[in-house]
Amino acid sequence: MPVLINDDLKPTTLQQRTWTTWHIAALWIGMAVCIPTYTLAAGMIELGMSWWQAVLTVALGNCIVLIPMVLNGHAGAKYGIPFPVLMRASFGTVGANIPAMARAIVACGWFGIQTWIGGDAIYQVIGAVGWIDITSDRASNMLGIGLTPWQGVCFLAFWGMNVYFIWNGIKAIKWLEAWAAPFLILAGLVLLAWAMWKVESVSKLFSQGSRFTSTGEFWKTFWPQLTAMVGFWATLSLNIPDFTRYAKNQKTQAWGQALGLPTTMTLFCFIGIMVTSSTVMIYGHAIWDPVALVVRFGSLPAIIISLVALSVATLTTNLAANVVSPANDFANLAPHRISYRTGGMITAVIGIVMMPWYLYNNLSAYIFTWLIGYSALLGPIAGIMLCDYFILRRSRLDVDALYDAKGQYSYTNGVNWRAVVALVLAVAPNLPGFINAASGRKDNPLFPPAFDVIYGYAWFVGLALGAVIYYLLTPGRPSPAPPIR
Repeated sequence: MPVLINDDLKPTTLQQRTWTTWHIAALWIGMAVCIPTYTLAAGMIELGMSWWQAVLTVALGNCIVLIPMVLNGHAGAKYGIPFPVLMRASFGTVGANIPAMARAIVACGWFGIQTWIGGDAIYQVIGAVGWIDITSDRASNMLGIGLTPWQGVCFLAFWGMNVYFIWNGIKAIKWLEAWAAPFLILAGLVLLAWAMWKVESVSKLFSQGSRFTSTGEFWKTFWPQLTAMVGFWATLSLNIPDFTRYAKNQKTQAWGQALGLPTTMTLFCFIGIMVTSSTVMIYGHAIWDPVALVVRFGSLPAIIISLVALSVATLTTNLAANVVSPANDFANLAPHRISYRTGGMITAVIGIVMMPWYLYNNLSAYIFTWLIGYSALLGPIAGIMLCDYFILRRSRLDVDALYDAKGQYSYTNGVNWRAVVALVLAVAPNLPGFINAASGRKDNPLFPPAFDVIYGYAWFVGLALGAVIYYLLTPGRPSPAPPIR
């Protein structure tokens, strides 16, 4: 019985490649329109950036990450293979589980965070309309884990919505993303129009300036924030083949991503900044949390419609960004035993166990430890992928050998030690900075400040080192597979 293939991991057929440019773009709209995107620029502005500096940082970060997105999506569109199968070419048929599990664990964490956000939105809104008493509920603490009973109910309710689509597979996700995209864009624009209508002077919304006293201060803040912005989608830059394998052709996947990713991220961050600036004039203080803003609308129909929009936005992001990849990654561990559906359920369970409410509510851990930290791990993997596929193999793979435990990609006992060594060496320079950030000892760090500077460029450093080291460790250079006839 074949051990490296099942119906979910095998190459997609021409009949299965039905995703158009719109479907790929809609996928990105569905993923980018979410509460974390809305609040993404908050940290940048709190650190001193003006609104336009924050927006440009978001736009630049997404244009940068678009490059590996399109490049890594090439193999998916060309061969119809998912991310863990593509990794077999560089890491080996068994070694591919190393980057696959790294990606899967990150996705499980994100799945939990997004599920918590969706559940908390339901909790806040039903409290605002008087269906539950939040004040008395907060006086309790479920099981001593920082979760109240009604928070737990709302969290599990939203978790159940995700499970429904997990159980119904990739076609259900494709349907949801395609139909939700125009609704989400409309909801964002309506919110922006509301802000413009409610303020006394629109020009004041654009009057906020930078609080930096020197150019040096700006750059010191800009680079870590840019790295965090790139890290926001560092996960998807790896597993984008999980989606492009369904694209009709290369043009479809490239244009779909270019039209959907940087534009939506920039627009929605801009909406978040403008609407939040308007809340200062309307309510006297800044309200960065869209859920907290929604509960102030007063009108029951407006609150309910907003709840639907927030739920749909979070659901579309969670399913596409945090379910498809780990489902395939877990399936890659034992293809003859674990299906996409089973892998998705494993993801859903781990997402609860990781206690996402604590992770999300700690802003320092979220930005500097979580976002930059995993970009330090995933950047080297992206560098190794790009070097192996484009430079060494010139985008030519032997697809049959990818599913052969004794083929050319089996290396030694199924592991390409060169890729593993390159990964370890590329991660190493960022490790001291990560430890400094995770320890929280700003006044007395464990490692010299120089490592913090390197860590601020974690994704860029890791990607470059991963590619260069892997290239240097590969003597004779692997021969590309014969051209497909």
